[in-house]
Amino acid sequence: MANVLTFLAGAAEAGYKAEPSALGADSYQWVALAMMVLLGVFLWKKVPGLITGGLDAKIAEIKQQLDEAKSLRAEAEKLRDEYATKIAGAEKDAEAMVDGAQREADAILAKAKTDSKDMVARRQRMAEDKIAAAERDAVEEVRTVAAEVAAAASRKLIAERHDKAADKTLADEVIASL
Repeated sequence: MANVLTFLAGAAEAGYKAEPSALGADSYQWVALAMMVLLGVFLWKKVPGLITGGLDAKIAEIKQQLDEAKSLRAEAEKLRDEYATKIAGAEKDAEAMVDGAQREADAILAKAKTDSKDMVARRQRMAEDKIAAAERDAVEEVRTVAAEVAAAASRKLIAERHDKAADKTLADEVIASL
């Protein structure tokens, strides 16, 4: 390794260049010339236009996708708001239904209470009427039996105590009153 370093140091003093050269131009000059030729070919074939055209097309496609995404987002927000409104409306409707059902149940319960009170009162009146009718029938039957018994007793008493002379006196009185 020391030999290589010694050789390079001696070559540098002798004016020897470590880089190759061709046609009187150093390597960096050849690289610059190649780059200029390459850039010239790019310009001649309109590569920057193709690149910018491709980029512009890609930008336009991305803008279109962004616009489509914005419209989809706006549509999704609109649907979300619509469904939120529908849900709120459904909740209000459900509350109204529950309130209505509660009022109906209360009304039915109150009506059932009044109907049951009315029915009890009617049945009580009917029972009282039946009892009164039974009392009347019993009193009538007692009167009928009492009248029959009284008539039978009267017949028996009249037959035992009333004779022909009393009949004649009674008949005379009736005729005289006419």
